[in-house]
Amino acid sequence: MMCAITPTFYLGSMSLEEIGWLRRGACKSSDPDLFFPLAPTPMQEARAKAVCASCQVIQECRAYALRSGESEGIWGGLTPEERRRSRFPTNWRRPAAS
Repeated sequence: MMCAITPTFYLGSMSLEEIGWLRRGACKSSDPDLFFPLAPTPMQEARAKAVCASCQVIQECRAYALRSGESEGIWGGLTPEERRRSRFPTNWRRPAAS
């Protein structure tokens, strides 16, 4: 008799059990290349963001991507550059007082 063991998969430092919202994402039935293209274009980004705009878990997805520092792909309707800008807004680094 064989025993079935369910493996634990990890995304970043969180297990899939901790990020169950992924299963409810609008992107779950989309081609991953739409969100993780080899050479992103404005049209591709717009198509991916359109999927995100109708997603019921966009806030959870965006929060995960910002918290974990995802450096690739469209997450929560944000590109890697948009996520960097939200983590490090303009003028976040100020000169030291003289």
